[in-house]
Amino acid sequence: MNVGDTLAPLEIPVTRTLIVAGAIASRDYQDVHHDVSLAREKGSPDIFMNILTTNGLVGRYITDRLGPGAVLRKVAIRLGAPNYPGDTMVLTGTVAAVDGNTVEIRVVGANGIGHHVTGTVTAEVAA
Repeated sequence: MNVGDTLAPLEIPVTRTLIVAGAIASRDYQDVHHDVSLAREKGSPDIFMNILTTNGLVGRYITDRLGPGAVLRKVAIRLGAPNYPGDTMVLTGTVAAVDGNTVEIRVVGANGIGHHVTGTVTAEVAA
């Protein structure tokens, strides 16, 4: 792995089931993640994905690309455009640094309205 290498993209369909299941799995019972009427009352056009689901999907993306021996050491992400049902998030990654068996990967998750998530993931890979 070398600085500048890119990881194959991952397309994730953003469904209502994914949004609600992710919120429940992470014990995030905020109404904006499962109740359309209450989300609209709060100014959102629909329910939207929570950061814990996004964090899990970023982790999955990296471990799927680096293989079963990869160990995530640090995930630092920031949310941007919401992930609404019916959209697709495309995760991409670029190797930013390599130090022995440790790699830092810049990750972007884009949807139809912009960048949903940006950040870096530091992982150890099998030798």
